[in-house]
Amino acid sequence: MEQYRAIPPGYWTVGEVAKKMGITVRTLQYYDQEKLLCPSAVSEGGRRLYTDKDFVKLHQILSLKSLGFSLDDIKKRLMPLDTPEEVAQVLEDQAMEIRQKIKALSESQKEIEMLREEVLRMQSVNFKKYADIIVNLQMKNEFYWLIKYFDDQMMDYIRKRFDKESGQRFMKQFNDLSDKILQFQKEGIPPESSTAQELAGAFWEMVMDFTNGDQSMLPKLMEIGGMEKGDESWKEKQEAVNSYIGKALEIYFQKMGINPFGEEKP
Repeated sequence: MEQYRAIPPGYWTVGEVAKKMGITVRTLQYYDQEKLLCPSAVSEGGRRLYTDKDFVKLHQILSLKSLGFSLDDIKKRLMPLDTPEEVAQVLEDQAMEIRQKIKALSESQKEIEMLREEVLRMQSVNFKKYADIIVNLQMKNEFYWLIKYFDDQMMDYIRKRFDKESGQRFMKQFNDLSDKILQFQKEGIPPESSTAQELAGAFWEMVMDFTNGDQSMLPKLMEIGGMEKGDESWKEKQEAVNSYIGKALEIYFQKMGINPFGEEKP
């Protein structure tokens, strides 16, 4: 009996390891069965024994498991831990995975909080718009909150007209042009100048791309762009953009013979 109880120095039983690491004996037995973490020794009495090195390996396994990796993935990521460099690399890899997980969780938390704010502002249950807001949050579209002001007809059009890739491409184009317009305004470039007219042409082309050439949609877009509600910083920026590009477009339409609310003149 004494021989069965005697555990060599530096070794730990299954129960001791489970207690110290806050897991169950059954979990350790399962890891042994799956060849993920096998005991380093067996006592004369047949008890499975673990070493301090096994503690480090178990910590690595539990950390990767908490990050969502499957047991098969964990097996591929485990290192021998025979040198200080290998141990340091394992710890660095774990730290990097944790940093990425923290970043992902922080972004998820931010998206959830943003969605909550939009749900409260909408004051009605509309799961279609909730889904659209979620998709745009994941796309990092800073204008996600505008969706709550779109009517069903506009939202249906946007869903059919744009997928994730084309939507991101359009938003980048819109942001780039808006920034360029504000830069022209800051530099005092006259709306009638050739560079400003080129910019007006690019802006009008972007609008036509969004509407797919359907100019009957322009009043609805103008209504959205000029709404009194919304994010204050966006409103200020949009007012500055509109004040400049509006003048440039007026000149552009006259030169090109375009009636934005009707047919193009010959």
